[in-house]
Amino acid sequence: MTGLAAVLFDMDGTLVDTEVLWWRTTEAIAADLGYALTDADAPEVVGRAVEDTAAHLVRAARAGDAYEVARALTGSFFSQVEAGAPMRPGAQRLLSALEAEGLPFALVSASPRVVVDSVVGGSLAHVPFAFTLSADDTPRTKPHPDPYRAAAARIGAEPWSCVAVEDSPDGAASAEAAGCGVLVVPSLLAVPPSPVRTFAPSLSEVTPATLRACLEAASRV
Repeated sequence: MTGLAAVLFDMDGTLVDTEVLWWRTTEAIAADLGYALTDADAPEVVGRAVEDTAAHLVRAARAGDAYEVARALTGSFFSQVEAGAPMRPGAQRLLSALEAEGLPFALVSASPRVVVDSVVGGSLAHVPFAFTLSADDTPRTKPHPDPYRAAAARIGAEPWSCVAVEDSPDGAASAEAAGCGVLVVPSLLAVPPSPVRTFAPSLSEVTPATLRACLEAASRV
């Protein structure tokens, strides 16, 4: 077993506090379709790709066109993110600690490229990511393994030598299916346990040593 090669961070709800913005966006678009969003819709909204959420809204409302709904979701969410997306508690401290140790880290998001670039050019402009991956950069996005497999390959490491930091069920499923160690810091949705998942209540509780322990725990499964 080799050491920790890289850390792969989810963006929305993990590094930046955008999950609430996404929920509000979806709630407003749903209302335009004549549908009232409830907690029961959360699994189809939180951590999901725009296209998945749009398809869900069209099914639930029995109205609208999925392509147009996806465009409306992206445009509205982008406008809110442009106004500012604060970093999650402990995120800056952890990123600085990884940088100080020379551990590479990248961003792996299920958000569209336009949203990723907005956040990385704004709230995360000072963060030296090795690279960023968006939903537009792989054939399939989360919960499929494609994003994390692509990220590991791009960073020049095997997935099993990387730890993914996630906040949602779909994100955790994506990272686990790719073969990564998984650190879960839940935000809006509860994430089910798994033998390869380590949980932390906040990034404020996480250090590089925590991530190495997470990888070691996953390797014993």
